[in-house]
Amino acid sequence: PDLWYASLNKPAWNPPASVFGPVWSLLYLTIGIAGWLAWRRSGWSRSTFQPYFVQLLLNMLWTPVFFGLHAPAFALVVIVALWVLIVLTMRAFFPIRRLAGWLLVPYLLWVSFAALLNAGYMALN
Repeated sequence: PDLWYASLNKPAWNPPASVFGPVWSLLYLTIGIAGWLAWRRSGWSRSTFQPYFVQLLLNMLWTPVFFGLHAPAFALVVIVALWVLIVLTMRAFFPIRRLAGWLLVPYLLWVSFAALLNAGYMALN
């Protein structure tokens, strides 16, 4: 276990650790399906998939920044950028395949919650 994370003061509304695995598994499934649906309809268009791949990169970056570098402030910058890229991906997907855009809504909501949680860690520590 990460002693640094265990030592942090956590917001009262912080979910138990057991919630994150199932939620992220479901979200990654919907992110993948959304990408597949958009790809099937449009192919690998740069304007469509550039924000998609950048948001995936930012998603992967948040964990090592927060937990590895112990840098909640930098992690908040990453997650806000991630949020913007999810919105841009949704904007790219909706005209191609509405379902692909809608499948990203739970992801956007969860990342919004995660950003608030990240800000809560900053405020309490």
